[in-house]
Amino acid sequence: MAEKKNILTYTGLKKYEDELHDLKVNKRQEIAQKIKEAREQGDLSENAEYDAAKDEQRDIEARIVDLEKLLKNAEVVVEDEIDLDKISIGCQVKVLDVEEDEEMEFKIVGSTEANSLDGKISNESPVGRALLGKKAGETVDVETQAGVIQYKILDIQRVS
Repeated sequence: MAEKKNILTYTGLKKYEDELHDLKVNKRQEIAQKIKEAREQGDLSENAEYDAAKDEQRDIEARIVDLEKLLKNAEVVVEDEIDLDKISIGCQVKVLDVEEDEEMEFKIVGSTEANSLDGKISNESPVGRALLGKKAGETVDVETQAGVIQYKILDIQRVS
């Protein structure tokens, strides 16, 4: 079975590469030092610092494996090549919630980069799916758990 492609913007790719580098270069050394210091305290069977350091080491190694898998299957969206006539991954979209008469902005990103607190929504989310391929001026209906929300697309830009 083929691995799922992880769609990333260049910014997202850089963030994950930097995190992986930090884990491999800095965090591994820090945890090795903690384990060494805990070992020097003697009896490992009742050594809470040793157990905590080994748990942290396991978490770091698991995150490294996850990041390597994510990056291996990454497909990077080149923001400069995005067609701004219609919404695609890598776009920043300004919409109007028709019922609430409220303007909102979303960045459409791949699911691994999605973070609603940052205004980054996944291309696989209900809103993301509804907006993809649409043009400025169009109105879309988004099926959500709270019911149907209607958005009018006001503007499409490159993510800055």
